[in-house]
Parts: sequence; structure tokens; C-alpha cells
Amino acid sequence: MELIFGVMRGEVPKQASMLFLKSPEQLVPADHPVRAIKRLADGALARLSPTFDRMYSGVGRPSVPPERLLKSLLLIALYSVRSERQFCEQLNYNLLFRWFLDMDMTEPAFDASTFSQNRERLLAHDVAAEFLREIVAEAQGAHLMSRDHFTVDGSMIEAWASLKSFKRKDGSDDDQSPPDDPGNPTVNFHGEKRSNETHASKTDPEAKLARKGNNREATLSFMAHALMENRNGLIVDFRVSEASGRAEREQALRMIGETLPGERRITLGADKGYDTRDFVRECREMKVTPHVAKNEYARRRSAIDDRTAKRPGYAVSQRLRKRVEEIFGWMKTVGGLRKTRFRGVRRTQLFGHILAASYNLLRMSRLLPAGAG
Repeated sequence: MELIFGVMRGEVPKQASMLFLKSPEQLVPADHPVRAIKRLADGALARLSPTFDRMYSGVGRPSVPPERLLKSLLLIALYSVRSERQFCEQLNYNLLFRWFLDMDMTEPAFDASTFSQNRERLLAHDVAAEFLREIVAEAQGAHLMSRDHFTVDGSMIEAWASLKSFKRKDGSDDDQSPPDDPGNPTVNFHGEKRSNETHASKTDPEAKLARKGNNREATLSFMAHALMENRNGLIVDFRVSEASGRAEREQALRMIGETLPGERRITLGADKGYDTRDFVRECREMKVTPHVAKNEYARRRSAIDDRTAKRPGYAVSQRLRKRVEEIFGWMKTVGGLRKTRFRGVRRTQLFGHILAASYNLLRMSRLLPAGAG
């Protein structure tokens, strides 16, 4: 048997130390990327203080500060925490989370029901959207965003509802007999024609039956829409809507009209799903040059003429527009948006705004010089 000399066997201490003389601030490394994210988030939240004042009464029992709730949602997105309940559990022992929320070592963690109790208040004042706009304004002030070149794209989000809940609106398919399994009853809908016109989900009526393409399975879904600037791939606007064949183009036009300035001509990259005459025409009317991928497989003629497609900027837009897939990829794998945790468009939209702000903060923490923000 070979012996290794020069190293003694370590021992597990029999009694833990009863004194701890370090704060969470000292334990988080000075070069940790979350420090830059915290500085940027705190600056945006400070500018939203007048909005927070309007949200609450001047008398009554103090609640958890809204700044702390929003920063908690940021941590849930950045660290892929599975649920708000799990986050509150981790808040008891995760010192980085406590430091990010400006909590000391003795302050008790708040209950998970705090999120549910305050969600309607956040929705009523559109706080998550305001927070994203503040982050976008910060990026624009730091000259991290292009003013001329943008990209738009959409992606499907699986709804928190099963196909078993997708039943006829008139109730004619309701089975009055006792279910074979009350928790997960057997439902046989094979051979039945089902559509959004005749059926709706009993769990989430706003979820619509949709599929990603031909020969793909249809699921109850929402649509997510991202407007990205092309310089650094930052999100300018992010929206959630009901799923439909026209949702991507309709939301793209809405985001352009409400978010981007109309004084100067800009370019808009997009995939071939946006290659329709109506979309291209409306873009041109809004001083937007549509750098849309030509749909060569359509039975109709492409709406993009050769004069546009042969310009050097068109090829650049088509190359850079693929960055938007990184946004959806991060949101679905890290942020947990592959399947929404909430019912309805409004609640899913709130979390979508938080995810968009989280993505921008993460990108900005790497793009800005150390100590900026």
C-alpha cells in the first residue's frame, strides 16, 4: 500500500462556532458580477420611488418594500429558482440573496404569500414594465443601444394548462359520471376536432391551442415577442400575447409604434414569418425599412423586393437578427419561461418584463466598465 507523506488527515470539528463576525457584504466577492447588477437595479428602483409612493397608503401596517419584491424576482430569474416558495426558503440561508436584498443577518425571511398578495398591486401600476423601461433608458444613456437598427421575433410559451382542460365552450362534452381518478381522470379526445373557436381551457381560458409548425404537436400556449437592438443584442421591449397566426406581426407593429421614435428611418430585421405584404407596407409607412428574410418557399411572391435585399445593410441585419434567439434561449433555459408558472396573459407578462430586465442587466454588467452604474 502506497503512503502519501506530508499531509495530515483533516478532522471534522465537534462543535460549531457560536460567533460570526462577518457581514454578507464581506462574504460576496468584490469582483462578483452580481455586484454590477445590484448597482444598476438599485439605480433604476430609486428612480421609481414616486411610483412606489402612489402604490401604498400613508397609514396602516408596513408591507415588504416593493423594491425588495422586484429584486427578489430578479434573483429568481438570474439563479433559476424553481418557485417563489423555494426562494423564500433559500432566503433563510443564502447570504448572497440576503445581501442583494439589503437584509441583515437577523431579519426574518418573508413568506411566499407576499408575492401573491402584492402581484395585483404591481400589475395595477405596471411596475414591471416601468422597471424595464428604466433599465432600457440606462442602457441608452450609456450608449449601449443602437438608435437605427433593430430586430423583432416571437416564440411560443407553453401555458400552465393541460390538453385535458381544453373542452367545448358550450359544455356539451362535460361527463357527468364520476371520474375514474379524481386527481388525474382519463380523457379520450382522439378523433375529435378541436379548435380555439369551439373549445377553451377550463384552467386558463386565455391559453390558445397552437403549434410551432407543420407536423408538430399542438399545445396550449402564449406568444412572447421581443424587440432587440442590433448593437449589443439588448431588449428594447418585450410583450406576451395570446397565440395566433397573426400575433407576431401585430405585436411587432405595436412595439415599433409605441417604443421606437418615428422621427428617423430605422431598419428592422425579422425572419420569413414576417414576409407578408401587409406587414412590409405598414413598416414602410412607419419609416421602417423591413429587412425581413424572403420566404422562398411560399406559393406567393415575396414582399421584399430586390432593391432592398441587395443592399449591404440587409445582409448585416439578417446576420445580426439571429442574436434574438439567444434572448429566448436564455429566458427559457435559465429564466424558466419555457412553460409559464402563471395563468393568464397579464401575470405572464409581468414575469416576462422581469426576465427582460434581468437579461439586460446581465448583459450590461459585462458591457459597462467596472464600477459603472
